[in-house]
Amino acid sequence: MSVTGSTKMIHSLFIVNSSGDVFLEKHWRSVVSRTCVSYFLDVHRESANNVPPVLSTPHHYLVSIQRNGISLVAACKQEFPPLFVIEFLHRVVDTFEDYFSECNENVIKENYVIVYELLDEMLDNGFPLATECNILKELIKPPNILRTIANSVTGKSNISGTLPSGQLSAIPWRRTGVKYTNNEAYFDVVEEVDAIIDKNGQTIFAEIQGYIDCCIKLSGMPDLSLSFMNPRLFDDVSFHPCVRFKRWESERILSFIPPDGNFRLMSYHVGSQSIVAIPIYVRHNLVLRSGEQSRLDITVGPKTTMGRTVEGVKLDICMPKAVTNCSLVVNQGKYTYDTVNKVLHWDIGRIDAAKLPNIRGTVSVAATNSTLETTIDRVHFTISQLAVSGLKVNRLDMYGEKYKPFKGVKYVTKAGKFQIRM
Repeated sequence: MSVTGSTKMIHSLFIVNSSGDVFLEKHWRSVVSRTCVSYFLDVHRESANNVPPVLSTPHHYLVSIQRNGISLVAACKQEFPPLFVIEFLHRVVDTFEDYFSECNENVIKENYVIVYELLDEMLDNGFPLATECNILKELIKPPNILRTIANSVTGKSNISGTLPSGQLSAIPWRRTGVKYTNNEAYFDVVEEVDAIIDKNGQTIFAEIQGYIDCCIKLSGMPDLSLSFMNPRLFDDVSFHPCVRFKRWESERILSFIPPDGNFRLMSYHVGSQSIVAIPIYVRHNLVLRSGEQSRLDITVGPKTTMGRTVEGVKLDICMPKAVTNCSLVVNQGKYTYDTVNKVLHWDIGRIDAAKLPNIRGTVSVAATNSTLETTIDRVHFTISQLAVSGLKVNRLDMYGEKYKPFKGVKYVTKAGKFQIRM
């Protein structure tokens, strides 16, 4: 899509629940009828997990994201840079989560007034304006019980009458005059493993989507430098606007004046040049025969975990439509079989290497002429204190302030889109 000087961005935003109902709409440039969302809903009903992020309709382009059981659909009348709109929609959800601790239909309905105030400040005439939470919190106070009661009695709103101190500075993401009794800087390195494993246990595809989330509570205007032991393993990176990109290009060091509070410092991708280690394995034995009782036997174990414990393990096994019932025994966790959607859910929990989780038993298959293919469609797991890519933070240095902050780094590896063919 081409971008011209006269291009306008977002005309309207619609927030849709899981039932397909529009429960909030906001218009900036002109009122767009909510009937345009029907094009999105038609595709969503066919395949909720495979909706294209950009849909072209006779009169609008619809850009959508799905998070926490709701969909945000932006309507644009002219051509536009699509990634810009997608990033803005994610920023809207992140802002709601920052203000209300979570973002779902009930929370948005309970805070309609603040939601509309935030959308008014975040977008001006269709273009992003104030999208940093530090700035927004100076403009619009986050909700609390006392402020809500006071506003209802006095008729006041949450909107501040003064311009945020950082809005006109060269560092708009950080407010001035920040003071803390305890100065702390925490970094969470989170890596999600996307993989497809074939029926023989061989890796067909594997890559890592990682990000570094920060909680920075430092007084004054600190200037931080974060270095890694092995920064060359990144295949692709994206940064928060606070990061000095030239310093990263030349020295592979993250140099930045941080926002105050929680923010995502960077996202990265590992895979095209590196061999991605698969943290767990699944041994399976299942041969389905039409009209017969078939045997199922699945064992799960740790693989490349550096001695760390694998927790929160769950398997979602998609069975053929001909499978009518399952009679299984587990030595750990519990299982349920959804006879409508034909999905076997096995909630394992923590893997004990001394006694590997196993599920076995019989599967009832009705007579059919269709192919009997089974996949473990989704694997869930979490490994604390491990970045499976091997990424390690080397050191964090601070300049511009004289105090010594408390610093901490936490590593977490999780399953992303992890599929095993059987």
